[in-house]
Parts: sequence; structure tokens; C-alpha cells
Amino acid sequence: MSEAAEALERRVLMRAATARDALMTRAVLERAGVPVLNCTTLAALADELARGAGALVLAEEALADPAATGLTQALQRQPPWSDLPVLVLARQGADSRVVAEAMDSVANVTVIERPMRVAAFVSSVRSALRARNRQYDLRATLEGLRLADQRKTEFLATLAHELRNPLAPLQTALTLLKRKRPGPDEAVRHYDMMRRQIDHMVRLVNDLMEISRITRGKIEPDMDAIDLRQVLHDALELSRPLLDAAQHQLVLRLPDSPLPLEGDSVRLTQVFSNLLNNAAKYTPAGGHVALTAQAMDGQAIVSVQDDGIGIAPEMLDTVFDMFVQASGASKAAQGGLGIGLTLARSLVELHGGHIVAHSAGLGQGSTFTVRLPLQAAQAMETPVDALAAPSVALTALVVDDNRDAADSLAEFLQAIGMATAVAYSGDQALDLLPGLRPDLAILDIGMPGMDGYELARRLRRHPAGRDALLVALTGWGQERDREATAQAGFDHHLVKPLDPEQLIALVEGFSR
Repeated sequence: MSEAAEALERRVLMRAATARDALMTRAVLERAGVPVLNCTTLAALADELARGAGALVLAEEALADPAATGLTQALQRQPPWSDLPVLVLARQGADSRVVAEAMDSVANVTVIERPMRVAAFVSSVRSALRARNRQYDLRATLEGLRLADQRKTEFLATLAHELRNPLAPLQTALTLLKRKRPGPDEAVRHYDMMRRQIDHMVRLVNDLMEISRITRGKIEPDMDAIDLRQVLHDALELSRPLLDAAQHQLVLRLPDSPLPLEGDSVRLTQVFSNLLNNAAKYTPAGGHVALTAQAMDGQAIVSVQDDGIGIAPEMLDTVFDMFVQASGASKAAQGGLGIGLTLARSLVELHGGHIVAHSAGLGQGSTFTVRLPLQAAQAMETPVDALAAPSVALTALVVDDNRDAADSLAEFLQAIGMATAVAYSGDQALDLLPGLRPDLAILDIGMPGMDGYELARRLRRHPAGRDALLVALTGWGQERDREATAQAGFDHHLVKPLDPEQLIALVEGFSR
């Protein structure tokens, strides 16, 4: 709201009994620092009321004006948050009928008998204005809640749309595989497509979980000495498919010397990949994207610039907010939930940095600049080679009441060289235990009857299961869920959908 509009909402509108009363009352209030507008008629006062007011001061005589009916109706039409204070200056003596009617028809009326003490009058006006200011605060709160609810509604609609998108080709591919029963060569094409769609769904869910953990302060970056240049190369590798698909021309400008900082390479890769993805999605095909980095004044300054759809000036301060998308952005983007910038800002701030957006306006492209504190040069983190399938034969027990999930996971474990057994309940798993003696047990948590927690506790007490590597596999990944599995005796907590490479690495480490 502009300063002029705020001034209108904090003024006192007055209709006095006489011109002399109006001058004297106005002088008293203005000396007390209260802005006053004297209205010569109630009709003029009603017109000014539509522009804004903090309180009304009305002489009893003015209430006899036929225009008082229109004023009363205007006061009765106030929005739910509003209860405009009305101070009626009544004549001394017997109770007045017009004053009584005013008190019956208008809720927030205070009657002050004339003649009145100046201090008492000023105090009453100031109290009325303070009450009005609290109403304005309530209005702002309600408006914020309304906007937040609107954004959440739009976000949920977008989420439903984005989840349906990969489900459609998955359903089609499964139908084709079932009806046509294609040969291995033809089936590979369908499998590759299904893998891409599943990866897309996993990214959507992971972004949601990441935002949830960050907003509740449940995420801690894994800080190491890293070279930011390598992070930027990794981010570019992740975003390369989007950039290439849109045939964008990429300009990469990185310094020859290292950009050493203390940071979580995975989280920072996520930040810059999100920025590059946005640049790719919101720039028309064949556009230009530039990724530049430099060291300046003890900071690493990274910019992602594009010549895409740009950002309207009024949106620059809100593009990082949750559930906010710039106007027209959802049509320009090729999928996504619109929370990438929120995630990027949160992760940058966790590293002690900050991120800003700049755009000359719609159609003028955008630039996102990240500043991160540099550290003195030191030993950088070196990547380790990807782990292969386990080299030692192990026996695994898979327990899940979802038969499809249990059978498919067991088949995967067999494919990487493990002997497997499957149980669809906790009781069935305990029956298998004596003759199995598993090295690895992967347990679903939310099973009916005996849940995964109770089964883990029983396995730890059983001679055939006490030394097994216990892995919880669940859709719940909050910190309290991880604490609960650890207390039940689990060694690891994996979140559905399972990342096969993560499981292979876990098993390989155990076998060594």
C-alpha cells in the first residue's frame, strides 16, 4: 500500500455541530498529532469514508441529518475485519433518541458528553485509532492467509498435473508390454522410457521432501572443503539434457584458479542445477544461457543469465517464495512444481550465502546471482569410484506386505548375485528365520499386525538374525522416523522409492 493510501486510512473524519466547533476540535487533535479532515455534510463524510478512515467523530446534531441513513448503511457494509470506531459528541442532558438509534445500528460507538475535557477527548480518539490499527493488522494477516491458500491451491493443482504426466506414459507402456509382449530389443525402448518417467517422479517427491525438511530446520549440510568449479561442472552435467533439448547456446566462464569453500557439494550442485534448469525451461528454443563464476572480496560470485521470458518488476521480490510462480511462467515451463527457487535460496542461506534475481522486465531475460563465502585454499574432496555389485555372495530376507514391492526387490537382489527369501508379514519372516540366517534383512515399516519396528526388535533377539544388516525401507523420511528406526535396531534407513545404486553401495560396504 502506498504512503498516500496509508495516510487516508489513519485520518479522523469529523462532522461537527457548528463551524466554530469544527475549527476548535480540529486544532485540538492536530496539536496532538492526529490528522483530521472536517466534512461540512454527512454526505461528504460518507464519500470520504469510501477512501479510508481511522475513526469518525460526529456531533449528535449531525445524526439528525437525512444523510445519516446512508452513512449507517456504509458502516453496516464493512468487511469482516473492519469495525470502524465512531465517537459521538452528545449534548448534555437527557438521553437522545438519535444517539440511541446510532448505538443500536452501528456496533462500535463511543458516546462522549459535551462539554468534555480536552485530555479525555484526545485520549479517546487515540484509543480509537490504536484499535483501528489492530484491525489493519488483522486485515493484512487475513489477506496473507488468503494469498497463501490461493497459492497452495494452485500448487496442489500443479502437483497433481505433474504427477499425472509421468503416470500416463507409464500406464501406456505397461499396457503395450502386456498386450504385444515384444521381444527384448523392442522392450528396451519401453523400459528406458519407464525409467525416465520414474526418475522424474522421484525428483518431484524428493524436492517436496527437501523443502519440508528445510522449512522445519531438519536438514544439516554435509560440509567439506570443495572447489566450487567442480560443483558447477557437476550441475551443468545434470542440466545438460534440458539445455541440449532446447538447443540453447551455453557460455561457460570459470576462473583458472580454484574457488575453495566449505560446503556440501551435493546440495550446492542441486542449487546451480535448479538455476540452470530454470534458465533452460523459461528461455525459448535456441536461446542463450551463460554460467559465470569469479572471486571478489572474499566471495565466490556465480551468475546464471538467460535471454528468456524475464520477470516482471513486481515479482522480483517474491519469486523465491513458496508456492509463487511468475505470471506466465507455468505455461513456459516444461514441467516442475515451481519450488526450485525456494529450495535454491534455502540451501544457499544454509551455506552462509545469499541469492538475488534481476530482470529488466518481461521478455528481457533474467539473471540469478549467488554469493558464497570463500575459504582459504585447502585439500579438496576427491570423488570415489562408483561401487559395483557385491563381490561376496550374501543371503537377503525381504519383508513387505506389498507383494509386488517385495517380489520385485527380491528379483533385483538376485540379479546382483544374492540369495533371497521373501516374506509378506512379520510372522512369516520369523518362521523363515531359523533355516535362512540372513546376512541382510530389508523390512517394510508400515505392515499390518507386526510392523517393521517390532520385527526388527525380534530379529535382534533371535540367534539367526542378531548379526544381520537391518535396513528399514519406508515412505517416511523425516528425522523422527530415522530416530525411530535406529531405536528399533535398524542399521540403515532407506526411503521409497528405493535407489538401486544406494542399495548396491550399502551391500558392497557390508560385504567388505
